[in-house]
Amino acid sequence: MSGGDWLALRNGARTALEEVPRHRFEELSERLLEAVARGERVSALHGWRRADGIAEILAVLAADASGRVNVAIGEVEGSAFPSLVPACPQLHLFERELAETLGLEPEGHPWCKPVRFSAPEGPVIGVMDYYRVEGEEVHEVAVGPVHAGVIEPGHFRFQCHGETVLHLEISLGYQHRGVERALVAGDPRRRLHYAETLAGDTSVGHALACTQALEGLAGVAPSPRAETIRGIALELERLANHTGDLGALSGDIGFLPTASFCGRLRGDWLNLTAALCGSRFGRGLVRPGGVGFDLEPERARRVGERVRTALREVGEAVDLLWSTPSVMSRLEDTGALSQEDAEALGLVGPAARACGLRRDVRSDHPNGIYRFSQIARASTDSGDVFARAYLRWLEIQRSAAFVGEELDQLPEGPLRRPLPALPPGHLCVSLVEGWRGEICHVVRTGDEGRIAGYKVVDPSFHNWMGLALALRGQEISDFPLCNKSFNLSYCGFDL
Repeated sequence: MSGGDWLALRNGARTALEEVPRHRFEELSERLLEAVARGERVSALHGWRRADGIAEILAVLAADASGRVNVAIGEVEGSAFPSLVPACPQLHLFERELAETLGLEPEGHPWCKPVRFSAPEGPVIGVMDYYRVEGEEVHEVAVGPVHAGVIEPGHFRFQCHGETVLHLEISLGYQHRGVERALVAGDPRRRLHYAETLAGDTSVGHALACTQALEGLAGVAPSPRAETIRGIALELERLANHTGDLGALSGDIGFLPTASFCGRLRGDWLNLTAALCGSRFGRGLVRPGGVGFDLEPERARRVGERVRTALREVGEAVDLLWSTPSVMSRLEDTGALSQEDAEALGLVGPAARACGLRRDVRSDHPNGIYRFSQIARASTDSGDVFARAYLRWLEIQRSAAFVGEELDQLPEGPLRRPLPALPPGHLCVSLVEGWRGEICHVVRTGDEGRIAGYKVVDPSFHNWMGLALALRGQEISDFPLCNKSFNLSYCGFDL
């Protein structure tokens, strides 16, 4: 076992695996609970088996106050480990995933069952014991996994008394694609393709997390010009999705003016991303070592003008929401989640900031352009649908201002720098604030410098349980509105 409790890393920095402290898992558990009590949070917890069969569990904690990422490894001998979920609820999905992928039993876990149904000889997808509430006039409503329209599969099971939801259980895993396995064993030339399609509406965010990890391992920093173009693309992705969400929330309550306007304006933001690289989703823009496309002065000027126009029009559309009493009566006090519950569950992104938790990777763990150009942090505190909607409008204003400023002062520099071979036996943790929240990619190399392990934690992995708690005590008819106010990813979760 190596000394020290934790190894502190900067976001995107590499370290030799032999430098990462190792403990017996019981010792790591104690240190993890102490760290969470200090205000740190779990970004990733995953593991692998050594050649001798011993399981190694890597804990990645985000220490927002210090701007560092703390890592340590716990070794599990045998087939079981003591569950930390009763003391640290944000680990509930991580431990279930360890049980599913490594065959370890988290002893004392309150409800350990499949996460993605990805075990080779595991149960059929969706076939498991669901939580049930018994009692007179209590009934069960099952929705999905097949839904209307083009949304992805997910099963929702409501325990209701009349119209009131007592409990919502969410079962996913219907489209497990083996992306993490492909990122390790697949053709390295397709690695960015896999990252860009992890969650299609977060192509830039996941591509950036992947490239930051590869660059960190290789010891290469992109030029300021490349980092600025990346930041512009990431914020345009946030602008498009936040605008689309405000339109979709309006549609869910039948308020058609804002729904129609924001639907069109989302397309305007996507078209601005296409003006950067030819793809409305930003595919092909972020590349290891830099970017695949430049932004000439005249094109930057035109994009800046269109940003200002789009922001003004979004403002006109959403002002209709805040000034319409019937709209506000549907948004306020619906699907409220307390700050205490949000913190206990480890929520990230807008869902966390709407509960008053001021966590944002761009400020807490800045990398790339965010080391030099800060975006004012936005937060609300009521934790309801209104808070999640209004927070999006606050972030739209801040992101648009950031994009305009960076377009006006693009620095010089090469678009792309070559990456040398990756060093053997190293680890890198890459964090990016995607539009849904913190994206975490953990990459480690083996003895020959090839990627030996790749872990992805999409923000939806942290936030699905937040949606379940937000529905408790609500009318079942509030589910579409609450669901859209979180707008979590099925494919980003299922991988």
